[in-house]
Amino acid sequence: MKKALLFSVFTFSLFILNAQDLAILKYKGGGDWYSNPTALPNLIAFCNANINTKINKKPETVEVGSTDIFQYPLLHMTGHGHVFFSETDVENLRNYLISGGFLHIDDNYGMQPYITKELKKVFPNQDLVELPVTHTLFNTAYKFPKGLPKIHEHDGKRPQAFGLFHKARLVVLFTYESDLGDGWEDAQIHNNSAEVREKALKMGANIVKYAFEN
Repeated sequence: MKKALLFSVFTFSLFILNAQDLAILKYKGGGDWYSNPTALPNLIAFCNANINTKINKKPETVEVGSTDIFQYPLLHMTGHGHVFFSETDVENLRNYLISGGFLHIDDNYGMQPYITKELKKVFPNQDLVELPVTHTLFNTAYKFPKGLPKIHEHDGKRPQAFGLFHKARLVVLFTYESDLGDGWEDAQIHNNSAEVREKALKMGANIVKYAFEN
């Protein structure tokens, strides 16, 4: 009990010291965790300019199994394919999430079957559930009455936002068939229109605001 209490105090202190910061999550399995290199810097610049955040301009990279993840209230994860969490990764990530952390997973296309399996290791008794359009996530800094916006076309499926919860708090957000990160990238990379990029950045700002405040 004493050890658990000290752990909670320690992690809480780290979150307080870095109350407005985020990092890219590096994972095992061979997936390209480093996708969309201009995405987070652009999202950070947008948030700092529009929702009064003070996030470091250059996001750090942290590994799933490292205690470094406890320095960041928000972790961003993306890629196109394979994901694998070791037992150490699973325990560390679970402790991070139940201690107040937030993980956003943006499927850059192809992650869904792998991340679903690995998240089951983290929360064995839960399945990803789709968030309703009435969820706070879609109604914070910016309003998204239709829910998650469609940014990049892959299979013609509708965009969906899925979540995992701990004690009623959303701790994992999985954005699927939307590809927000493509919309956050420099304009010339994917040739998205200014309107589409603005939607992606505003939705990203909602995620950041929600993660920092809940």
